[in-house]
Amino acid sequence: MAEYFIADPHLDHRNIIKHCTRPFKSVGAMNRAIVRNWRDTVTPQDTVYFIGDLALGRPAWWWLKRLPGKVVFIKGNHDRGIPTMAGVVLSTELGDILLVHNPHDAKGWPGWAIHGHVHNTHPFIDFNNRRVNVSVDVIGYKPVSLDIILGVIAKHETPSKN
Repeated sequence: MAEYFIADPHLDHRNIIKHCTRPFKSVGAMNRAIVRNWRDTVTPQDTVYFIGDLALGRPAWWWLKRLPGKVVFIKGNHDRGIPTMAGVVLSTELGDILLVHNPHDAKGWPGWAIHGHVHNTHPFIDFNNRRVNVSVDVIGYKPVSLDIILGVIAKHETPSKN
């Protein structure tokens, strides 16, 4: 049982391809690739922290029925018609991590925050501001595991021995 994170697939959103320079020829190709990547990564026993903006067009629940894993759905600014949370605090061996869609909502949070919303305008990991961007545009259009995120953070925060 693993834990994964993903944000901002914007399934069925034709204009997001151009807006974020996504490498897909059509919205159908984008939808198929993101769903296939999710299915190839996540098992029904895994937990997926979905951090907002699942779809435009068909409702979020339509997509969630087709995706494996136990989904914790954190509301994005485009999400409608599905029970969501505004934010979650996840306890890890590196401390508590705040999960919010918009990184602005983590202002004042003293630790790490995992977010979406900013697509490819922010890096995967911002060490200076302690932010992890899990927008599909920077994580290869597939969920990224907590182990990978914590490993990158730990490697950076652990002082090297000379």
